[in-house]
Amino acid sequence: MPGRGRRPELVKGDRAAEIVTPFVLVVVVMIGLCVASLDILSAARAFVGGESRWSKAQKIAVSSLQHYLSSNAEADYRQFLDAVAVPLGHRAGRVELDRAHPDMSVVTEGFRRGGTDEADIPGMARLYRYFHNVGSIRRAVDIWVEADRSIDDMVALGADAHRRISAGERDRAWAESTSAQLRAIDERLTPMEYAFTDALGSASRETVNLLRVWLCLAAATMVLIAARRARRLLDDRVRVADELRASEDRFQLAVAGSNDGLWDWDRTTGHIYLSPRLRQMLGLNITDDGAATSVFLCLHPDDRRQVMRAVTAHVWRNHPLNVEFRVPQRFGAPRWFHARGASSRDATGASRRMAGSVTEITERRKADAMLFAAKERAEVTLQSIGDAVITTDATGCIELLNPSAERLTRWTTDRARGRPVGSICHFVAESSGVPIADPVMQVLDGQPAWSQNDKLVLMHPEGTTIAVDLTATPIRDRSGNMDGAVLVLRDVSSDREHAAQLSYQASHDVLTGLINRREFERRLARAMTSAESNGRPFTVLYLDLDQFKVVNDTCSHAAGDELLRQIAALFFEHVRPTDAVARLGGDEFVVLLEDCDADAALTVAEGLRVAIGDLNFAFGERGFATSASIGLVSLSADDRLAREDILGAADAACHLAKEKGRNRVQTYHLDDDEVAVRQTEMSWVSRIQAALASQRFALYEQDIVDLRRHPPHRHVEVLLRMVGEDGELIPPRAFIPAAERYGLMPSIDRWVVQSAFAALRGAMDRGVAEIPSQCAINLSGTSLCEEGFAVFLRQQFAAFDIAPSSICFEITETAAISSLSRATAFIHEMRALGCYFSLDDFGAGMSSFTYLKHLPVDFVKIEGSFVKDMIDDPIDYAMVEAINNIGHVTGKRTIAECVSTPELLAAVHRLGIDFAQGFVLSVPRPFLQRTGPLGTARASTHSSA
Repeated sequence: MPGRGRRPELVKGDRAAEIVTPFVLVVVVMIGLCVASLDILSAARAFVGGESRWSKAQKIAVSSLQHYLSSNAEADYRQFLDAVAVPLGHRAGRVELDRAHPDMSVVTEGFRRGGTDEADIPGMARLYRYFHNVGSIRRAVDIWVEADRSIDDMVALGADAHRRISAGERDRAWAESTSAQLRAIDERLTPMEYAFTDALGSASRETVNLLRVWLCLAAATMVLIAARRARRLLDDRVRVADELRASEDRFQLAVAGSNDGLWDWDRTTGHIYLSPRLRQMLGLNITDDGAATSVFLCLHPDDRRQVMRAVTAHVWRNHPLNVEFRVPQRFGAPRWFHARGASSRDATGASRRMAGSVTEITERRKADAMLFAAKERAEVTLQSIGDAVITTDATGCIELLNPSAERLTRWTTDRARGRPVGSICHFVAESSGVPIADPVMQVLDGQPAWSQNDKLVLMHPEGTTIAVDLTATPIRDRSGNMDGAVLVLRDVSSDREHAAQLSYQASHDVLTGLINRREFERRLARAMTSAESNGRPFTVLYLDLDQFKVVNDTCSHAAGDELLRQIAALFFEHVRPTDAVARLGGDEFVVLLEDCDADAALTVAEGLRVAIGDLNFAFGERGFATSASIGLVSLSADDRLAREDILGAADAACHLAKEKGRNRVQTYHLDDDEVAVRQTEMSWVSRIQAALASQRFALYEQDIVDLRRHPPHRHVEVLLRMVGEDGELIPPRAFIPAAERYGLMPSIDRWVVQSAFAALRGAMDRGVAEIPSQCAINLSGTSLCEEGFAVFLRQQFAAFDIAPSSICFEITETAAISSLSRATAFIHEMRALGCYFSLDDFGAGMSSFTYLKHLPVDFVKIEGSFVKDMIDDPIDYAMVEAINNIGHVTGKRTIAECVSTPELLAAVHRLGIDFAQGFVLSVPRPFLQRTGPLGTARASTHSSA
């Protein structure tokens, strides 16, 4: 039996070898021919490419040698050698291949020098060695050899030319003869190059023709073999058809027109037939036996006993065989199957033969599980979400309320089921109170989805309301038919309360309950629009509490907050309910009086001022007197001011009220120059701050000439200019008053000191000639009184390594006298370092000359208003003379300002004044730049302070 079992397989293997072997041999021969032909064609292509490089190099060599004969340049000769190296490299490779045992490294090196890619060299070597004596290839080789002789002649000509030219020979006749020989060589080589290419082309065509012949022979051989085997195959086909027909008869009973697995159990013989599909389902191999035990072992252990009981019940009790089971998989989760079967029974009812099918139901089981899980999730989600959900049928009657809906509507699902939504939910618009029709019925009548722009509330029968957001959406079946609707309600009472609170906080001050700046500006814009359209006047009051900082500093900020709250309460007692009162910040308030002219507004402002003065604020055991400065701006329909200008004008008027003594009302008029000046100064504040931030200041200098020395020592005063946004220079008289009024002078003085020291240090490091021996820098009175300014100066002297003796600080008479003790202390501290001091604008303050005796300054600068008129005005002359004499008596040197004419300079000199400064001596110029154009319009003599 074993021998018989192997014999058909051996016969089948021999027959396969007998049929396949001839075809394999023919295919191998064809492949060999193709490989050899491709190798020859590739090598021929490489030789053609080499010939292209060979010919190009030959042309370059001829051209380079021609240039060399005329230019005698060594670079041309080097170019000739580089070009001729290509054909010489090819020749070296060819000569080596002609040897009986060529050295392939020499061949590779030669062809590589000739520009051939290294991958093509082996094929070229094979083509040359085995076919250089064959047909067109031999003709190409002969042409190559002949061309190399001409190359040798050209190389010899080049060597001879190089020797002669290197020796200094410049024979023109020889050069022309050599050039002619080169042209002759080039003319010989050109046809050889064409012939070489034609020969290789012929070789390629011969190879292609040979390949065609061999392929035709191979094809004819295969046709003959196929014809011989066709007869035998036809005979085998008839035999196989008979066997297939018998097999098809076996399956006709079990075919059910599906892809299910089929099984057949002959209980008499015990043989079980399993279709290939069923074996695949159960994971059985084709060679496995068909015993019932092997089938049951394929099932999941937990399902095996259940299936066996079902089969037993069907066999012995004729129960229907309809069972589901799992089959484990090698990889992944088990798969589910559904088995059905029927039996043919004998007269006694015993089962003799069983047959049936097995269907895979894994995807259906997964779908059922997913559907169940989705249903559970939907139900749990519906029960747990915070939104109220009501579902209805196609007629609008309620089917379900989730717990949130039961709490919101105060109806249970059992009570509400079958009722229309409108019977348990009554919706009204929050703003108008108008009832809203049942949204579910609107959706069921054809509206795709329902929403309401107005805010809604849910009205309960006892009158209570709940703010809600509502959406209603139809439910459709697979055919698109209306199957019901779902109504979603959300309790938004807290959200709306929170939104209202946020809206209030966005427009009101938290501390006082008054509106804030943003809301006030909105109402001011509305009042301006109303004034333009209806001609109604309006007034703006700007209030600032006087001495509010005293309350904060004395009793803490809690006291200040309490005072602000009490002030806010006063407003509501003295303004109309329609008027807007806002707190802008700190202790600043603003009032908008609509439809109120200037006279009525002044009455209201005075009333507020008196009420604030009568407040008598007390905190703890301390009492404080309160007052306020008020700026008033009244506008009619004819007045045109921007919103920012109105507030700015009111602020300026309030500041002016403070400067005039506080606790007063200052009215602003469009033609009020005093308030306009204050507004202009306030506008300079932001410009000065921007100039400081972007370094838009410039330093200038003007000579202070020593009238006693010839030549005098170089002594200059450092002047300050602001660079405007448009690049124009702005003199100090335009911005210094605003800087002094609003406390910006310390920052400007620090910038001047630091910039001047940096410029001096840079000039010293560059070795600039004529560096001033002394620089006068102006300081404001505010800087003199500022804590830490002396420390700042010491740091700058150390940082830039500037000698203190080269710096003279100028302070004005009024600044020194206003804080005499602090100025004296500051002067003594800086003089201890070595600095000098000058008392500027002396005489302008008309102070007692006694101060001059006690101020430890080195120079006295006589006020320029006295100097410039001293020739024509005897009083001015006497003032200048007196100041000069007293200065000398007190041991101080004197400086005359504003010396603008030669006559003034002569008068100053006659009086014995030590120094002079003015346009007649020098005009202001950029600091430490002796030359450069400077117009007199920009050359102001105002000092930096």
